[in-house]
Amino acid sequence: MSQKSQKRYICQQCGHSTLQWLGKCPSCNAWNTFAEEVTFTSKSTVSVRTPSIPITNISSSESIRILTGIGEFDRVLGGGVVKGAVVLVGGEPGIGKSTLLLQAVNKFAQSGLKVLYVSGEESLSQIKLRATRLSVDDKKIYILSQTDVSSVINEIDELVPNIVVIDSIQTLYDSEVSAIPGSLSQVRECALKLMSVAKSRDISIFLIGHVTKEGVIAGPRTLEHMVDTVLYLEGDKNNFYRILRAAKNRFGSTFEIGIFEMKQNALSEVKDPSQMFLTDNSENPPGNVTTCIMEGSRPFLVEVQALVVPVNFRMPQRVSAGIEYKRLAMLLAIIERRLGVRVSMQDVFINVIGGLQIEETASDLAVILAVVSGVKNISVPKQLVVMGEVGLGGEVRHIPAIENRIREIERLGFKDCIIPAKHEKMTSKINLIKVRNIKDAIDETFHNNNKL
Repeated sequence: MSQKSQKRYICQQCGHSTLQWLGKCPSCNAWNTFAEEVTFTSKSTVSVRTPSIPITNISSSESIRILTGIGEFDRVLGGGVVKGAVVLVGGEPGIGKSTLLLQAVNKFAQSGLKVLYVSGEESLSQIKLRATRLSVDDKKIYILSQTDVSSVINEIDELVPNIVVIDSIQTLYDSEVSAIPGSLSQVRECALKLMSVAKSRDISIFLIGHVTKEGVIAGPRTLEHMVDTVLYLEGDKNNFYRILRAAKNRFGSTFEIGIFEMKQNALSEVKDPSQMFLTDNSENPPGNVTTCIMEGSRPFLVEVQALVVPVNFRMPQRVSAGIEYKRLAMLLAIIERRLGVRVSMQDVFINVIGGLQIEETASDLAVILAVVSGVKNISVPKQLVVMGEVGLGGEVRHIPAIENRIREIERLGFKDCIIPAKHEKMTSKINLIKVRNIKDAIDETFHNNNKL
């Protein structure tokens, strides 16, 4: 079988290929992402038939998951990592990806599993220094400093580990591919070979991947489609908290998140996130409203803050940290149209305490009350929690998992809670205030104040 080489230009962002260099990719619209790569095509191939098997003849095992020993990590994975699965962990440099996986490696080894940690970025002594700082020291942990994927696979065959960690996938290269490490061809071929090893030997493999300035895994987008699970470790490096979120999970939910706190020696689990996202100030300034959101099956309380000031320029500013910008624009339009509160000539700043990004719409009513509170300079009662989705007509709509949210509110000692009126009658230790629209919510929140 002979091979024929061909030069092509491949977009390193999405994988689109052309015969000539282009400044802008016609597929993903990215600029200056085309790189020249040599591809090989076979003139003749010999196919080998793999017989199909009836699904009833395939045996399944219930104990196919391996616990990492880190509760928040296991939650996001869906109850542990599946044997033979390939997990891609992405995040900005310095966010804590290697730290988290080194801690998981230590837990795996303590449970009796053999682990191989492969680094293409650090020497053995450098890895040892980091491991000592994290108190990672177990005889079942093997360290390899290598960038050749063939050498890595040979070591896997020789060692036969249960878990493999690759730090990072962008540093590996395949000598059979004539492209630089980190290019689309190299990352794709290295990932394919490692996936074949994982599936054929029932070895769970973690791939660490860097992210671009746009916040996506560096390298080909197809890499995320190839692996079984894609996790992102998010957070501000100037903030102590980190959020582990699943963008893809073939063996579990993508709605769960894990919350960690970066301490001096390691990442520590945050088992009570509600305490993390609530301030402990005895005073409650105008614009602060507490709401309860769901992340997967877990409810926790967060504080939404709004600052509204007269505009100093011709165009008012709309700055949102934690709430989608378009959602905020819609809620501001509802406030002006349905409540008659003028915000069109006000600068509006929205912030969610703790750096959390709220994606569900149950926080709509809290955002509206926070903005109105900021405009009128009137504080919302500190013992009040506000929940509800808001429609364009100003109606407060049904939200899911209301019982779980109320139980969390009760546990934290709040006294009152505003909820949509459409929810069925339920018993609770707290005072449930049912509202049909945002006007009712405003009246119930500020009923003792004559400034409105």
